[in-house]
Amino acid sequence: MGSEGEKLRVGVVGVGHLGHYHVQKYAALKEARLVGVFDVDRAKAGDMAHRYGARSHPDLPALLGEVDAVSLAVPTEHHYEEALKILDHGVHLLVEKPITYSVEHAARLVETARDKGLVLQVGHVERFNPPVIEMKSLLDRPVFVESHRMNVFTVRGTDVDVVLDLMIHDLDIVLSLVRAPVRELHAVGMRVVTDTTDIANARIIFENGTVANLTASRVSNKTLRKIRVFQPDAYISVNCARRDLAITRLDGQELLGGESPGVTTRKLTYPESDPLADQIASFVQAVRRGSAPEVSGEDGKRALEVALAVMEQIEQGCGHYQGLC
Repeated sequence: MGSEGEKLRVGVVGVGHLGHYHVQKYAALKEARLVGVFDVDRAKAGDMAHRYGARSHPDLPALLGEVDAVSLAVPTEHHYEEALKILDHGVHLLVEKPITYSVEHAARLVETARDKGLVLQVGHVERFNPPVIEMKSLLDRPVFVESHRMNVFTVRGTDVDVVLDLMIHDLDIVLSLVRAPVRELHAVGMRVVTDTTDIANARIIFENGTVANLTASRVSNKTLRKIRVFQPDAYISVNCARRDLAITRLDGQELLGGESPGVTTRKLTYPESDPLADQIASFVQAVRRGSAPEVSGEDGKRALEVALAVMEQIEQGCGHYQGLC
C-alpha cells in the first residue's frame, strides 16, 4: 500500500443508488485516489467511471488487482460471496449494511479480515451523524432509549424487511451506547404493502437494566428519525434527519419559593455535516493507519444478531394487518 503519505487506491463494487454516493465521496477525498469501479451493469459502470475520472473494470478480479480498499454496495443477498472474494484478495473492505443475511457468514468475514490483517468496516452511517457522536459523548448511564425511524414508502430497499432496512441503524446505535448483553427481547410487526415486514417495534432489556424501545416503519406519511435517551442527570433528544441535538439537565438552581429545581436546555445543530463523507474518510484513515474502524465487522455482526432475533419474533407472531392478532 505504500507509506501513509501516499494516496490510498480505492474502488467501488456496485454503483447503484448507494454505490454512486460512495464513488462521489471517494472522488472528493484528498487522501484517496479513485482507481476504478465494477458493476455487473457494464453501461452504468462505464458512465460512473467517466463522470468521476476513474476506470470501469471488466470484472471484480481486475479491479481488486489495482486497489488497496473498496466499498461494497451490491444487494445484501450478494454481500457474503463478494465480500469474501475481496478479503481473500487482500483488499480492505467497507461493506454496506447489513453486513450479510447470516450471522455465520458475518462471523466468517470477521474471521477472514482478522486473519489477513485487513480493515473490515460496516456501513452503519448514522454512527457518523454529528448529533449521534455528541450524544455518545454525553452519556454514561443510559436508563431508557427510544427511537423512531419512519420513511415514506419507496420501492428501494424492499429486498429486505424494515428491520434490516431501517431499524438496524438504531439497533447499531443502541448497542454502541449500551455495552451490556441483551437479557430480553420482545418484538411485533406487520406487513402492509410488501411481502416482508413494513412496520416493526422491538423492546430490548439489557443485563444492566437499560431498556430500549425501537420503532421502524417504511409506510409512514412523513420522514422521522429521532432518538431520545434518558439518564439520571439528563434527557437527550437527537434528530438524525435534521442533524440536531437538545440536552436538558437540572441547572442546580431553585425556582422562586424553592418549590423545585429548574432545568436548562442546550441545543446544537450541524446543518453542513455529511455523515457518508465522514464514514468514508474514517474508513480510509483506518486503512492508512492500520487502526480499528469506527464500526467494525464485529459491530455489524452484533447488530445483525439482534435484528434477526427481532425478525424471528415477528414471524412467530402476527405478520399481517388484521383487526385482532
